[in-house]
Amino acid sequence: MRLKTSLLKESKHILFVVMEHICVGWTTADELYSCSEDHQILKWNLLTSETSLIVKLPEEIYPTDLHWFPKTVGVKKQAQAEIFVLTSTDGKFHLTSKMGRIEKSVEAHKGAVLAGRWNYDGTALITAGEDGQIKIWSKSGMLRSTLASQGSPVYSVAWGPDSDRILYTSGRQLIIKPLQPSAKIIQWKAHDGVILKVDWNSVNDLILSGGEDCKYKVWDSFGHLLHCSLSHDYPVTSLSWAPDGEVFAVGSFNTLRLCDKTGWSYALEKPNTGSVFSLAWSADGTQLAGACGNGHVIFAHVVEQHWEWKNFVITLTKRRTMQVRNVLNDAVDLLEFRDRVIKASLAHGHLVVATSLQCYVYKNWNTPLIFDLKEGTVSLILQAEKHFLLVDGAGLYTFSYEGRLISSPKFPGMRADILNAQSVSLSNDTIAIRDKSDEKVILLFDALTGKALGDGKPLTHKQEVLEIALDQCGPSTDRKIALIDKNRDLYLTTVRHLGREPKICKIGSMVHSMAWNDAANILCGIQDNQLTVWYYPSVVFTDKELLPKTLCIKDGSEFRRAPQVLNYIGTKVTLRQGDGSLVYSSVLPFPALLHEYSISARWEDALRLCCYAKDQSLWACLAGMAMANRELTTAEMAYALPRVQYINFLREQPSKESSLAHMLLFSGQVQEAEAAFLQAGLIYQAIQVNIDLYNWERALELAVKHKTHVDTVLAYREKFLQKFGRKETNKRFLQYSEGVEVDWEKIQAKIEMELSKERERAANTSVRSSVASRR
Repeated sequence: MRLKTSLLKESKHILFVVMEHICVGWTTADELYSCSEDHQILKWNLLTSETSLIVKLPEEIYPTDLHWFPKTVGVKKQAQAEIFVLTSTDGKFHLTSKMGRIEKSVEAHKGAVLAGRWNYDGTALITAGEDGQIKIWSKSGMLRSTLASQGSPVYSVAWGPDSDRILYTSGRQLIIKPLQPSAKIIQWKAHDGVILKVDWNSVNDLILSGGEDCKYKVWDSFGHLLHCSLSHDYPVTSLSWAPDGEVFAVGSFNTLRLCDKTGWSYALEKPNTGSVFSLAWSADGTQLAGACGNGHVIFAHVVEQHWEWKNFVITLTKRRTMQVRNVLNDAVDLLEFRDRVIKASLAHGHLVVATSLQCYVYKNWNTPLIFDLKEGTVSLILQAEKHFLLVDGAGLYTFSYEGRLISSPKFPGMRADILNAQSVSLSNDTIAIRDKSDEKVILLFDALTGKALGDGKPLTHKQEVLEIALDQCGPSTDRKIALIDKNRDLYLTTVRHLGREPKICKIGSMVHSMAWNDAANILCGIQDNQLTVWYYPSVVFTDKELLPKTLCIKDGSEFRRAPQVLNYIGTKVTLRQGDGSLVYSSVLPFPALLHEYSISARWEDALRLCCYAKDQSLWACLAGMAMANRELTTAEMAYALPRVQYINFLREQPSKESSLAHMLLFSGQVQEAEAAFLQAGLIYQAIQVNIDLYNWERALELAVKHKTHVDTVLAYREKFLQKFGRKETNKRFLQYSEGVEVDWEKIQAKIEMELSKERERAANTSVRSSVASRR
């Protein structure tokens, strides 16, 4: 990935000595406004390459910053979206129309107003001044409050993702101040020189800062340093996040740099521009404009992005051209588009390309399926085997690969512009979205209807969730979702739980990134700087003790600092290292084969595979798969001795219902096992389950409710208390023990009689089924 830059031979802004203030802002993806100390506001049209003078400002107005009213706040406010705020050295800010007419000028600060920024919903404006004050204004320019007042000038300011916090500079310090008066302020020393620019991305919640120490740095929203650049030759005078938060740009003297969100550099350009004082990305994130100290406006667009899938490598060679290379035979195809490419995704045998006006879907490289887009600002494309998801500023849309709109899920407070690949996940039947208003909540939707799953109740975790991922294979009833919370613990749970409370099981800790395999429900992740592969993560629901035995852990010495999992396709895991380089790690093909055999019930083939591979982790996977599918013969061969004894116990059960309930117990599903016993009319077994688990009150409740085995519960309770030398203190047990006689011989006879009835009923059922089969 790199920047392709362009500059006019002569600057359009008149150069006096050195332009100390020049600023730029995009109105649309192809139209830009710029203003400088020559008092001119110019409009740049990138489609026609024309530059026109909008207005000549009054002589007393020397602009310092320009910011357009946000366009993602809805149709009703589009009329106001045609204005921008212009700050100036005379202590005022000016609300200016697109035609250049100053609608309102407001006396804001003593000395120059150095920065002005609208919040994300357009309800407030913040200004920062040379007088060290930060003020919040209404959208009509009425003063709401003075947020901070300090002794040094505030050179830059940025809103937090939810518009509830402010980030601003204070000399060498960075300060995050919430709008609530009682909330805690975060302040830290960020640079060794005065900080000149900051930016805060709403999608990834990361902070950028650059200053006179000639470095740029990346921080999280708690002030933890994530990346520190090497020292440049000159101070960092500008920086800006791309809207989707995947890359950012940094400007310095005769320097323009494109960087990944983790901080490492994609490309470095050395244009003859002087210092780049201001940087702005177009709304679609494909173009960048910089205001230069020599009066020029530099334009750059992102090219040479790469997408890989199996034997295909696709490169964006120009803004409207892609090159497809088949590495098996070195065949090359060129894909031409009518408009500029904004986003693309390659997976599951399909290439999906979003341009500024249309979406192209390729299954082969000759005849794409094309349909029009409502908005030209697609920020995310996710693919599953049967369909794909587009996210733009207006919402989420699921399309089939034939171009048919399938669904468009909606929920209260939806902000599609801040969704990314970590907060949205797609499978053939489910869409999962982390709720931005409460990051402990995951919203689940049916991909085919767009409606909330089940009773509409979302999945709630005990901690804030950082990343989610749905598995890709198997039936919808077995769909699982993996999540990483803010403690970096990895959890697994089911998506469709039929009204029951979902069972959320921890399967890893210190996990920094993850990905599901595209062809089998195998999960990989970076766990404590090691590559860990969970061959059969669902075993945690069947037999927790098997989980550690189903892992493949690769030594992290072959990976450098902070690797991230990009994808897991076939037997290849692709990782991006902290310096930006790609590394690949191979995984044995046997676990995926084992999953295939399990799904198709080919248990003999599965046993042969384990015998051939001679890998203990495969035997552990097979044991878990067999138990999950109630295949006791295979499980007996795969398990070690203690489990085999329990499997034999399951086989000895007099009825299928009893065997099923005990298998649920084996998997730790106590409530489900009790319900199975009760549904089959096996009251004694349901009571005995609770006795065995010392759940005395529930056992007595069942006995009283069904008017049987009250004496059995009291007898076992008495035996339990005698063993530990304790007396009965529970009022309910004292109450029933007064009127019920405990006789162990009668109890044993009653138990044996119930078991006999169960055996007889099972035998009769077997005879009836055999007769029916003969007929």
